[in-house]
Amino acid sequence: MILRVRRGAVVGTLLVLAFAVAVVLAVQAYGVARYHRAQADRVLRDYAALAAARVAQRSAQEIYYAVHAPLNAVQRAHEMAPHKPLPAPKDLRVDEMEHEFSLKPYIRFTFRMDFKTHRLQTAGAPLPAAVRAWLIDTLPVHTRTVYDTSWHMGTVLGRPAGERRYVAYTVLRDSTGVLRTALGFDVKPEVLRPLVVHATEKFPLLPRPLTGGVQYDSMGSIIITDRYGYEIYRSAVQYTSPFTARDTVGKDMGDLHAEATLRASVADQLIIGGLPKSRLPLILGLLALTAVLIGTALVQLRRESQLARLRTDFISGVSHELRTPLAQIRMFSETLVLGRVRSDEERRRSLAIIDQESRRLTHLVENLLHFSRSERQTAHVTPEPTALAPLVQEVIDGFTPLAAARGATLSAAIPADLVVPADPGAVRQMLLNLLDNAVKYGPAGQEVCIGATRDNGAARLWVDDGGPGIPGPDRERVWERFWRLERDRGSAVAGSGIGLAVVRELASLHHGRAWIDNPAAGVGTRVVIELPI
Repeated sequence: MILRVRRGAVVGTLLVLAFAVAVVLAVQAYGVARYHRAQADRVLRDYAALAAARVAQRSAQEIYYAVHAPLNAVQRAHEMAPHKPLPAPKDLRVDEMEHEFSLKPYIRFTFRMDFKTHRLQTAGAPLPAAVRAWLIDTLPVHTRTVYDTSWHMGTVLGRPAGERRYVAYTVLRDSTGVLRTALGFDVKPEVLRPLVVHATEKFPLLPRPLTGGVQYDSMGSIIITDRYGYEIYRSAVQYTSPFTARDTVGKDMGDLHAEATLRASVADQLIIGGLPKSRLPLILGLLALTAVLIGTALVQLRRESQLARLRTDFISGVSHELRTPLAQIRMFSETLVLGRVRSDEERRRSLAIIDQESRRLTHLVENLLHFSRSERQTAHVTPEPTALAPLVQEVIDGFTPLAAARGATLSAAIPADLVVPADPGAVRQMLLNLLDNAVKYGPAGQEVCIGATRDNGAARLWVDDGGPGIPGPDRERVWERFWRLERDRGSAVAGSGIGLAVVRELASLHHGRAWIDNPAAGVGTRVVIELPI
């Protein structure tokens, strides 16, 4: 028994450790899945940043080439007649072949400014005083901080007096190499829209090797705004996803901002092998299944341990019950064999005790035989019309010596006409088990009563005793095999724990039932057997 308990403890410990290992593996798998997903998200955000940078670069190129042609025309006019006024916008000789979109129709005025004297000359539309002051203040600062000398041009987006202005200019050097004279023109900022439309709608957001054949118009969406948040361009379809990035078209291009958003449903095609799927449901499911399996194994291990303990208690109880009557039979039979009786009365008493203990052994062996047949699932009954009154009286007559030995008396109240289809031997076994429990666990001098009645097409047979009764919570468990009340386990009363289990099984074989009820007197225990008529 000790070895079995230790083995069970070792197996239980190993199962718990196996579950702990499963938890560690699940955590590791979840961490790896999260890492892969984070890496994929990082790549997609990098793709979004690349898309925004490509849009910004394309937009800057389109603006540069569109601005470069009229700016060259202004510069040529100045170089041809540096001391004469600049030509009006309609008089500019712009090379229309330099760019498919011409800014000339949208130019409002041309200008020339000397940084040394801050003299500003314009030609074309009248220049408001606020705009003039803004140009005089802005151009020198912009030239020093933003102007790109390699591109020989710069653009300024401003809002003097609340009116949006877009100014393009180039700066000429004097004889000493110092940037001295600014030449340029002013257009409405709305003119930028066709430029960015051309830049965004005719070129893919990402290089084609990365897109895997995804159509450009379904890849993502674009928004281009100026420094004041005013939208220059918005693609027809807008998507919402976490893969969004912003880039600057360039301060020298008017300080525009490009925002690119990759469509979430397309993101799966941009990652080799697709986006990593969430493994959390699968991991949790497997972990839960592992927990259930290990829990089931632990429960079965515990039940096996309990069953082993119950079987050990059963063997101990049966051995104790067998030893007492065998010792009595052996002692009194030796007395008779050796001729040690002193009178006929002692001889009759010895024979009566041998008969009494033999009956007890027979009753116990019958229980064990039925239990063995039940374990092999070979138990059966043979019902026949049986009158209960004479059968009960026969049981009482046979059990009276055992009851008298414990100071109990038996009585019966059975209707004489009560006949049931039952196996007489099985009914006798059930009554003997109930009487044995009543006498064994009841007080000395008690009266045990057997009663019966007919109720709703069934015969109810019961046994009342004057014992301590069975607590309500235990009234169902006492029918289990090998199970005994806690108060009886440590007592001197021997028991195998199969008596009531045999009663219920025999009642079930008759298609009846058995249960424990409150006795009519309110004291003791009433066990009821119901058999169909």
